[in-house]
Amino acid sequence: MTLTAAFKDQAGSCARMGSPFMERLLSLLALHWPERSALGQKFAEFTGDIGPAGHSLPLRIAGGLHALVLGHNAPELAAVYPPHQPSDDVFQEAVLAALSSHEEFLLNWCESPPQTNEVRRSAALIAGARVAVQHFDLPVYLSELGASGGLNLMWDHYALDVLGTRFGPPMPALTLSPDWKGKAPPENTPVIADRAGVDLNPLKPARGADLLRLTAYLWPDQPERLQLTRAAASVATADVSRGDAIAWLSPRLQSAPQGHLHLIQHTVAWQYFPPEVQAHGKALIEAAGAQATAARPLAWLSMESDGDTTAKVGAALTLRLWPGDITLDLGRADFHGRWIDWKG
Repeated sequence: MTLTAAFKDQAGSCARMGSPFMERLLSLLALHWPERSALGQKFAEFTGDIGPAGHSLPLRIAGGLHALVLGHNAPELAAVYPPHQPSDDVFQEAVLAALSSHEEFLLNWCESPPQTNEVRRSAALIAGARVAVQHFDLPVYLSELGASGGLNLMWDHYALDVLGTRFGPPMPALTLSPDWKGKAPPENTPVIADRAGVDLNPLKPARGADLLRLTAYLWPDQPERLQLTRAAASVATADVSRGDAIAWLSPRLQSAPQGHLHLIQHTVAWQYFPPEVQAHGKALIEAAGAQATAARPLAWLSMESDGDTTAKVGAALTLRLWPGDITLDLGRADFHGRWIDWKG
């Protein structure tokens, strides 16, 4: 895939995910990318998949531009970002000028791949965890793979408001209200006794630079996502270790205490693990499941693509439970958590 094609492909994806601004920005870059600049040369050096499943170059540069706006470092660029509605000529001039005048910052920013922590995915985790404790009514020992900043490890601090019913604490840090189809989730309320996660590049939302990275990859014309992320960051206390997900999980599977339900969760992370890591992880979890008992059960809750990555189809919600090795199809969810088609 050429860089021009990658920009166009990502523009279409953003349009389907409800961001006309990102469609406009990336379409502009597809036509006017400064190939002869230092940025252009840097991007030309990337090999392999440069799209969203690989290096994700379009989102890298879009995130860097948004970081300039959020960091109040580019007023001329902020003047053409939402909620402003500039003409095409004014928009093009401001974006291309920012690529040039802030090139050193953008070169440094684009060294790292995009990293988000979509809080709205917690709606699926809240519902799925309630199903798990409906089967095993025990305190939860929670582990997250690909946890980023750990915001989705804090879902017991959030409320889920669907079908006229509110699930969660009386004074939540935030409330999630996805477009919900199907019956309501179970009434059982999970109690988290321990929580931890792992990521190749864990971020600490309490640090300004890390919070900027998390929020810069949110799309500028979707302010609700920004508000939710900042609200979640205000209560983020989960420990997220740096390392390989499966290597980290192995001793944690052994240390899960008696009298607790060990709940493993991940959202749109598994698909980025190499095939051999996926196979090892699956075998490791299944082996631990074979040793599970009613007093020390295991649950594996995933929200992942099962092959169709279109926004309309979304991700599959799956819950596996041990002992018994029961697999439950809980439904599907939008990759950004905007809607959930719940089977329960």
